[in-house]
Amino acid sequence: MNEPLKATPTLDALPRRYADFATLGEALDYAAGGTRGLNFHDARGTLSRPYPFAELRDDALAAARRLIAAGVKPEDRVALVAETGAEFAALFFGAVYAGAWPVPLPLPTSFGGRDSYIEQLRVQLASCEPVMLIYPPELAPMAAEAARLVGTTGVDWSEFATRDAPAAELPQADGQAIAYLQYSSGSTRFPHGVAITHHALLNNLAAHAHGMAIDGEDRCISWLPWYHDMGLVGCFLSPIANQVSVDYLKTEDFARRPLAWLDLISRHPGTSLSYSPTFGYDICARRMSSQTKAADRFDLSRWRVAGNGADMIRPDVMQAFVDAFADAGFNASAFLPSYGLAEATLAVSLMPPGEGIRVELVEETQLSGGGDLGGNDGPRPQRFRAIVNCGKPVRDMEIEVREEDGTPLPSGAIGKVWCRGPSVMVGYFRDQAATDACLVDGWLDTGDMGYMSDGYIYIVGRAKDMIIVNGRNHWPQDIEWAVEQLPGFKAGDIAAFAITTPSGEETPAVLVQCRSLDDGERTRLRDEIRERVRAVTGMNCVIELIPPRTLPRTSSGKLSRAKARNLYLNGDIKPYDIAA
Repeated sequence: MNEPLKATPTLDALPRRYADFATLGEALDYAAGGTRGLNFHDARGTLSRPYPFAELRDDALAAARRLIAAGVKPEDRVALVAETGAEFAALFFGAVYAGAWPVPLPLPTSFGGRDSYIEQLRVQLASCEPVMLIYPPELAPMAAEAARLVGTTGVDWSEFATRDAPAAELPQADGQAIAYLQYSSGSTRFPHGVAITHHALLNNLAAHAHGMAIDGEDRCISWLPWYHDMGLVGCFLSPIANQVSVDYLKTEDFARRPLAWLDLISRHPGTSLSYSPTFGYDICARRMSSQTKAADRFDLSRWRVAGNGADMIRPDVMQAFVDAFADAGFNASAFLPSYGLAEATLAVSLMPPGEGIRVELVEETQLSGGGDLGGNDGPRPQRFRAIVNCGKPVRDMEIEVREEDGTPLPSGAIGKVWCRGPSVMVGYFRDQAATDACLVDGWLDTGDMGYMSDGYIYIVGRAKDMIIVNGRNHWPQDIEWAVEQLPGFKAGDIAAFAITTPSGEETPAVLVQCRSLDDGERTRLRDEIRERVRAVTGMNCVIELIPPRTLPRTSSGKLSRAKARNLYLNGDIKPYDIAA
């Protein structure tokens, strides 16, 4: 009779080192001396493969020898479809050991279908020009076609693993060399490969460990995709460099059964570190039946760090999660808001553990750059938005908030967020113009707007998302959140952006996913939405009701307003025909 599989342990006698290594390969070499590792679970949360770091290292060295035998040289790019599993992990580190640059690429999303996925792979492959693309066998028809279109070699990783791994001398690693290329989640039409050195990566991974006060009792649980920086860096590379065992659900399995994530957290001894964008907490809170007690299924009392990042943090969603799971032992002080981006490797700021979600109410006129918000009907009442505190700069990172002309702003003033530190990217791969546009004298223009207060950073939105009409600034989040307060709508149902009307005027357009099949009800909803948006903005906006599951998402699950706007203007998003 086969013995049940055992996960790699939480505790280990190996002395912990906080990512103080010269290279990523050296970090895995050290972690392999202990007993911790990665653990992969099936859709129901059952352990399917424990993968100790020592086994990962052996497989990675074999993969490196296979890559070298295939002609891969230092600084060559090796593109890898980033499915969560042992195969990708070994190939990623195999490329690192071979001196090549692994390039994680996304899995298909539910939006767009086969042709859309092939095109996404094609543009990213054309950007990084890899010597080969290695992919899981089930994606062979699409991935092989994308490889063919750019003239690179496509390889099924099951076939690759059967190849001989002849002895080969591995290149001498250099901490200042590029470790990998990371494509941001929204990089489809104009992809930017973020080039991160070993030194930058390990500096950021050490900052994670110190910022979260990682200790021997901690264990990481994750469903985040490995083609996004929070999943790749925060929940794959960081646990290796800081010697933490991890339990994984595939992202697609989380999407089908989100509460399996909380089952995993409940099941393991020790304290849990687990991250999610806001929508992950939202899905779990909504899945809990009001007739079911969370305490009957979950024990979340050992969840020490409930990280939140990757999109705008919604305090109302976080409160709903607390309300749903407090009786299962979840403590609201476990929430750890953060801010980061791939161009800074990952983390720019972290909330100190235990401080939880803290918000400031900011008046709408301050958020939008001031000015009289009186509309056609005169001045409107003051409106406030709750802005979440995203913590303090991580170790070695500086943050400045600046005017458009680069002048630093005082505490409390809203402007462009810039950061500087050892973990900022070298630049975008083979795109000097894009690099020069955001990197100035070592400082990175993040593209986000925010303000500093008492040493903490508050993020208010993306600069490029701001809607400017008649000289007034409006944040799309404010419009979207206003519509979400109406019955029957939820986060992710609404996208707001600016368009030009046939008369040449700029105006906000609001796309709203509508589930009603009744024409009369759709007309009522459209009129109700129009009045709600008018009350918030003082303007008459274009309101379009669209079918459910129509709004596009980035590969990390975030709403893509820019893509929604393009699809709408191109006629690819077709609104319901509603009588005026």
